[in-house]
Amino acid sequence: MLFKTAIKMLLGGGLATFSIAVSILYFNQNKLIYPSWANNSRKFVDLPSSFDLPFEEDIKLITEDGIQLQAFDIRNPKSKSTLLILTPNAGNIGHFLPLVKYLYDNFNLSIFIYSYRGYGLSQGTPNEAGLKLDADRIMKYLTQESDFHKNRKLVLYGRSIGGAVSIYIASKYPQYIDGIILENTFLSIRKVIPYIFPFLKYFTFLCHEVWNSEYEITKINDKVPILFLNGIKDEIVPPSHSIKLFELCPSEKKYLKRFPLGHHNDTIVQDGYWDHVYDFLVKFNLI
Repeated sequence: MLFKTAIKMLLGGGLATFSIAVSILYFNQNKLIYPSWANNSRKFVDLPSSFDLPFEEDIKLITEDGIQLQAFDIRNPKSKSTLLILTPNAGNIGHFLPLVKYLYDNFNLSIFIYSYRGYGLSQGTPNEAGLKLDADRIMKYLTQESDFHKNRKLVLYGRSIGGAVSIYIASKYPQYIDGIILENTFLSIRKVIPYIFPFLKYFTFLCHEVWNSEYEITKINDKVPILFLNGIKDEIVPPSHSIKLFELCPSEKKYLKRFPLGHHNDTIVQDGYWDHVYDFLVKFNLI
């Protein structure tokens, strides 16, 4: 409601109303960027057992600042790799279980998926600094605490803002990453704003949730293979962002696959999407 009110005020004209609207957007940007509240996603999270998936039920991961995270650790004893799924900014991890089921059954992967703080049944409220602490805690579990996962290769799969989290992880922990898959990821949130709201192009400096992937991607391991997946009709993230990230990426094993009919949320179901993912994983001996 606050967002809709702000937009109406912006369109209504007048310096005073414009200033008030920009203030509303500034102070409520976290709710816009991280809509963890939508569709009752904080009240109920489906379990892997509903999809006949094995998982570790008693994992309680506490971040450095004391936030408890909800995670599903789905282990495939035959797997070469663990796929760490970094989700988009809407829904909860229960909504992604059909995808997890498909990957588990058809790609012979172990899969780890968790809720960012403020999402699903994870504690806290989401923000960039907090999501990075969450990622740090997950990496500690996967690379140090879990005997199962630390003996397997680690592949990051991030969609939208999950791509930004993936890039953060890959830049901070390059020695642990064996492959990266990014879909419809942005250069930074500030550079997305004018694409969605052209009238706010002069106020992007007010966005404190930055996610500067444009810089972070230059720090990833140049030996790690990385696959970029991009919907050309993306209405939320400029499709040019994936191209720029691809160009900036130092990897010697990088690939860009574009989907002419792909929008922001349906690129994943475009023809050939999973064929490209499968071929990428096979090529680098990750499955």
